[in-house]
Amino acid sequence: MREDGQGHDRCRYREHGREAADGQDDGGEGEEDAEGDPVGEEDGTDGSHALAMVRGKEVAPATRPASAQRAWQTPPVNPSPSSADLAVRTEGLGRRFGERWAVRDLSLELRRGEVFGLLGPNGAGKTTTIRLLSALIGPSAGRAWVDGLDLVGEADGVRSRVGVLTEAPGLYEKLSAIRNLDFFGKLQGLPTAVRAERIERFLRLFDLWDRRHEPTGTFSKGMKQKLAIARALLHDPPVLFLDEPTAALDPEAAAVVRDAIATLRGQGRTIVLCTHVLPEAERLCDRIGFLRTTLLRVDTPARLRTAHADGRVHVRLAARAGPDLLAALRTAPGVAAVEAAADGLVAELREAESDTPALVRALVAAGAAILEVRREAATLEDVYFEVMGAPADGEAAA
Repeated sequence: MREDGQGHDRCRYREHGREAADGQDDGGEGEEDAEGDPVGEEDGTDGSHALAMVRGKEVAPATRPASAQRAWQTPPVNPSPSSADLAVRTEGLGRRFGERWAVRDLSLELRRGEVFGLLGPNGAGKTTTIRLLSALIGPSAGRAWVDGLDLVGEADGVRSRVGVLTEAPGLYEKLSAIRNLDFFGKLQGLPTAVRAERIERFLRLFDLWDRRHEPTGTFSKGMKQKLAIARALLHDPPVLFLDEPTAALDPEAAAVVRDAIATLRGQGRTIVLCTHVLPEAERLCDRIGFLRTTLLRVDTPARLRTAHADGRVHVRLAARAGPDLLAALRTAPGVAAVEAAADGLVAELREAESDTPALVRALVAAGAAILEVRREAATLEDVYFEVMGAPADGEAAA
């Protein structure tokens, strides 16, 4: 840190090969921060900030810039001309650390506006996959494209088109919430007016606006998580990687995050969601991939649950299924087993699709009054353990 000619402390920061100077706006708009105040004055909080800053002043609604008066809504994505309908595409992507492959033979296509859940135990390679696809580390094998940009040849472009929420918030705890977002907005090259509008939008969205001038070191873990999500959204990226976005959040805040994810998907953003909360993955994700070094299975939640249930069919009857009815069904074509249930019976069929009509005909022939026939589905937890099995001995974290 050094004193410039006008007595203002100036600090320089470097991220991914670019520099951002406090007091020198990346957008070339002069010596102002996102709140329209001169850079370099004391913020009046606790005097311990590494950067000398001024506490922001509210802009009256009548004088607020037009861009800041828009609804708290992220604008739709304008896809790159070369990216077509795919936001992410990988071909045999892999990353090796020494002799161990953390991720290997990863081939995947993600559509625009898709929420893709990445499930797997600790050490399965989820975090390494996110670091690869956000161009934070390079691949050891394979190729990938994000928003139409080559992961290796256009890494800077990839980084500008993705937002990342890591497990640790990674905030500057001596800076206020608004100063944190302003600093990261400068690193993204956002002009002053754009920064101001987006900072207010996201702080209001996550109910942090009233605490915007307080140092983030005083925030709860849940509040820090919400601020980190706001930071990931600040430059309106078309692709988002969210690692446990609702961890440590109370139910109300978690609902806000889930609603925000649904809204972002509707605007054309692609979201990769890493989570251990299986009901959340089932609720939010269009497709789910099970990862252990490589992708073991990918499908929609409904298809995963139905496929795991094999040929189990539940039949609800008007009357209890008696021994004679069960005996008759056991001789019906395609029925492997049948047992009584509280409201009818459950049949195990050899081929659910083709054998269900034969089961219904057998029930009608036996005089049963059928109220409902449905194919049983397993829970996502059942599918998870069926796909993953027992953890491998000595499996390391990735």
